[in-house]
Amino acid sequence: MIQFKNNHITVFESQLFKTTSTVIETDDCVIVVDPTWLPSEVEEIRDYVNKIKNKKPIYLLFTHSDWDHILGYGAFPDAIVIASKELYERKDKDQIINQIKVFDDKYYIDRDYPISYPKIDIVVSEDGQVLNIEGTSLTFYKAKGHTDDGLFSIVEPYGIWIAGDYLSDVEFPYIYFSSEEYEKTLAKTDLILKKHDVKLLVPGHGHATENIDEIQKRKKESLDYIRELRSAILSKRDSFYLLEKYSYLRAMKDFHEGNIRLLKKEIGK
Repeated sequence: MIQFKNNHITVFESQLFKTTSTVIETDDCVIVVDPTWLPSEVEEIRDYVNKIKNKKPIYLLFTHSDWDHILGYGAFPDAIVIASKELYERKDKDQIINQIKVFDDKYYIDRDYPISYPKIDIVVSEDGQVLNIEGTSLTFYKAKGHTDDGLFSIVEPYGIWIAGDYLSDVEFPYIYFSSEEYEKTLAKTDLILKKHDVKLLVPGHGHATENIDEIQKRKKESLDYIRELRSAILSKRDSFYLLEKYSYLRAMKDFHEGNIRLLKKEIGK
């Protein structure tokens, strides 16, 4: 499963949707991000964490509340859980858990841990909020647009940017909440790169990158997609040409159509 590894970070990649689960090992703690998908994959991540943790505390960071990103929660019962205030306050928690159970039932999947919505120990309520764990520092930025409860997280002193479902090299923006908020989130890229010495970006789906120019390229491609889709809707033009650069079009077509419906509603068309 290992997509990327150095002395402080291991990025696991699921066979489903190229979803990443990240383990960051510092002198002070182990941070696990969005452990997910198939039972054998969650088990591999858990076994790796148990192997390296020694007596360090485990922090479980959720980038947002999409069910595929929280389904490994129960595999880490002793972890200290970090998430946004919006994720903590969601009213549709039962619906999200039901999505996991529907998936498991559909494919006859059994798990050796309970399925439940995360209980949050550390709530992130504002941009720039910092969590210090001795010599390890996490700075958080709200990342709305894909959902309404996303987070960017910068882990220092290692310069690791955990981006959630943004800045992917394999997906165009999947917009479930707001295209305008999505643009505002992407606009934080320059602020983050200016304020932090980013050495590695890890998206929720796709490949990690150490290249700042690649991060800016992904930002531009995402903004171009949103703005060109909005323009196509306003001028009543076909917009499926926007998908030409992407793979897996049979599945992605559905997400693009979802974006069209959302933007039409925002525009009032």
